[in-house]
Amino acid sequence: MPNSTPQALEAWLLLVKAPQLGPVGIRHLLEHLESPERIISASPATLRELKTPSVAIRWLKKARAKDVAYELLWSKKKHHHVVNLFDEDYPYLLRELHAAPVLLFVNGNINLLKHPQLAIVGSRNPTHAGKQIAFEFAKYLSQCGLVINSGLAQGIDGESHKGALIKGKTIAVCATGLDRVYPNQHLKLAEKISQQGALVSEFLPGTELHKAFFPRRNRLISGLSIGTLVVEASIRSGSLITAQYALEQGREVFAIPGSIHNPMAKGCHKLIQQGAKLVEKADDILDELQSHLQHLKQALDSTSKTTVSISQKLEQSNLDSGYQDLLEVISYNPISIDELIENTNFKADQISSMLLILELEGFISNAGSGRYTRT
Repeated sequence: MPNSTPQALEAWLLLVKAPQLGPVGIRHLLEHLESPERIISASPATLRELKTPSVAIRWLKKARAKDVAYELLWSKKKHHHVVNLFDEDYPYLLRELHAAPVLLFVNGNINLLKHPQLAIVGSRNPTHAGKQIAFEFAKYLSQCGLVINSGLAQGIDGESHKGALIKGKTIAVCATGLDRVYPNQHLKLAEKISQQGALVSEFLPGTELHKAFFPRRNRLISGLSIGTLVVEASIRSGSLITAQYALEQGREVFAIPGSIHNPMAKGCHKLIQQGAKLVEKADDILDELQSHLQHLKQALDSTSKTTVSISQKLEQSNLDSGYQDLLEVISYNPISIDELIENTNFKADQISSMLLILELEGFISNAGSGRYTRT
């Protein structure tokens, strides 16, 4: 049931702005009246019969195009999109939720909404190690075909977006209208995401930040994703709210453990105690998600042929055999170039060149004194 006409968009916006109606109320009206235009034109008596709040009825009867002029103007700008519940671009997994937003506002590549997404979330004040883990996991998993989804916050969120942008794609879910950016420190990051990925919000353009909007944003993050990875989180972290939403939505939850003395690990340990899957390497996530990805692909294939195959992406991202042979010799304990020469058939100049490439690609790190470890 496409609704791409200007009249339909105006009707959708008027519905969303109606007080005390909300997603559940709008979906109830759509079940009976089928389209936003018919809801707008319905008589007050009909709307009352459908248990529409009086304040919403008064709004719908007096509202005009001028009441959504700003939102309509926003939608006309390049790469700006408004996706309604009936659009084929509306994310399949999100549509499953009971109170899914009836409108999504998108700035960027709208096609990413149909790709498999993994949420990576965590503390706004992570350790250096936590930031590095978020960056590297996002970088690797995005190259394997997953779109990395996070909340644009400082800390783990920001590092996840940055890692994904190296060679992959990312979606930032915002707690404001998309004509606002929070936090201000991420203005440039938000601009880059809009160019290489997408910014997404359920809030109307012009909506200012309010602390009550963060849980709604977190629910959207998990609702868009087949799974949620928590990298670092204190026991009171908002990331645990995202993880709880994911569990309620029937999605996978992953957590990275840490030292028992690290307060930023306590939230992850709590999740693991509650049944979240302990993650030590990114492939743990890929292995766990294969059946979910296949199910999602089958569901999407019934309505669209644009689904990305994560297995195909993995094949494309594989190293050639020479680099694989060298990488197999490098463990998580530092190893010197001399030891690599002894354990492989490569010469010193070949190994030096290959080590540089592997380090640039994020497979290994320089441990100092001419020694290398796998990352």
